[in-house]
Amino acid sequence: MAQRIRIKKRKSRKPVLLLPLLLVVLAVLGYRYIPEPQHLWEKISEDRTAAVSPLKPETQSAVPVSAGRLNSSQAILVRLKDQRILMEKNSEEKIYPASLTKIMTAIVAIENLPDLQEKIKLPQSMFQELYQANATMAGFQPDEQVRAMDLLYGVMLPSGAESCIGLAERIAGSERKFTLMMNQKAAELGMNHTNFENTTGLHAKNHYTTVKDLAVLLNYALQNDTFREIFTSSRHSTQSTNKHPGGITFYSTMFTALGNSRIRGGEILGGKTGYTDEAGLCLASFAQVGKEHYILITAGAKGNHNSEQYNITDALTVYNRLEKE
Repeated sequence: MAQRIRIKKRKSRKPVLLLPLLLVVLAVLGYRYIPEPQHLWEKISEDRTAAVSPLKPETQSAVPVSAGRLNSSQAILVRLKDQRILMEKNSEEKIYPASLTKIMTAIVAIENLPDLQEKIKLPQSMFQELYQANATMAGFQPDEQVRAMDLLYGVMLPSGAESCIGLAERIAGSERKFTLMMNQKAAELGMNHTNFENTTGLHAKNHYTTVKDLAVLLNYALQNDTFREIFTSSRHSTQSTNKHPGGITFYSTMFTALGNSRIRGGEILGGKTGYTDEAGLCLASFAQVGKEHYILITAGAKGNHNSEQYNITDALTVYNRLEKE
């Protein structure tokens, strides 16, 4: 009987001994499936940028125009309804964006300005360097106090460099710090072949992008009502300032170059031109043909401000071919 009692007690200890071991195994397994903080942050970051729809390649050319006929060495056409790429030419090749840079400058400024009616003083210190660089200017003067909204129009319509830097310094404290914000936005949008060195598009070796990345950017920016209003304006008159009591009237460089030209079955609704010696003639445009909306980015066309505007010629060629579809 005593032996049987000892055996019974020995059996009763097994569950007690197994319990700590089971807890250890569960803890190890649980640890394996809990994401590390870094992995968790990467997942959050992925979720945040997932809202940006990727462009979709077309299985076959949807536009009856040969990319080889274009004057521009890089081009991409996107139908906005479904983000479908209808035509592309060297769309992932590195380019210098020139003043197409200002699309990013404008949308980052809009998203970070708490009050678009705020007046911003343009310091004297920035003007001399811009004059020396022969940068395109909107026409504001040193120490002029300008409404933020008018500076945004100054960025996009006449392509004013002083407007860009005035906004950048107000928002970030310096152009360099604002450029970091531009690159952060590019990363969020999935513009993986883009790097900005300045807000104006003045040439710099490490200031580059692709027409495909710019299509992603313009598609995103057009969803902002303020940006869209500015981008589609042919002219704008500023409010009175301490230097211009009667204000200044701006005219869109794209609409000026377009002149009386029209496209069949629709219209070019807005755009931004760009040019440097290194970038060639560039254009980011937004058009409606029939019931559809499109964006077209072109870059690298030969010519200059005094030649035929081959960036405009290419846009007319492409959009006119859409009308036949």
